[in-house]
Amino acid sequence: MAKATGVKNETETAASESSAVPETEEVVTNEDTPASVEDAQDIDDILNSLKSLLSALEKLQKVRQDVGDIKPLIGRMLDGEIITGEELEQLKSGVNSLSRLVRAYSDHQTALTKAQAARNLLDQVLKA
Repeated sequence: MAKATGVKNETETAASESSAVPETEEVVTNEDTPASVEDAQDIDDILNSLKSLLSALEKLQKVRQDVGDIKPLIGRMLDGEIITGEELEQLKSGVNSLSRLVRAYSDHQTALTKAQAARNLLDQVLKA
């Protein structure tokens, strides 16, 4: 009977050791899971910031083009020239667009700052 008990103890010891290993592995896995969820959220935030930057850039380019068309008229106005007729209406419209340009530029700068984290992510991804 002593041998049976010895075998039983060895079997129980082996079983308890093998059951201890998965528990330890689960703990390690569970500790890694929040980090990967955090990383996924960071990646989503970075991708969203890139999309915002792209949108802001498109708006800025459109408004720049609109205002750019009247730049010579603004220059003439600032030089003190008299502007009449259709050019004056274009100038009025263009000057109103300047506020949109300032807002679009500000939005673009904000989006650009937020999207800088993407540079590190791209470096990491492209090195792999």
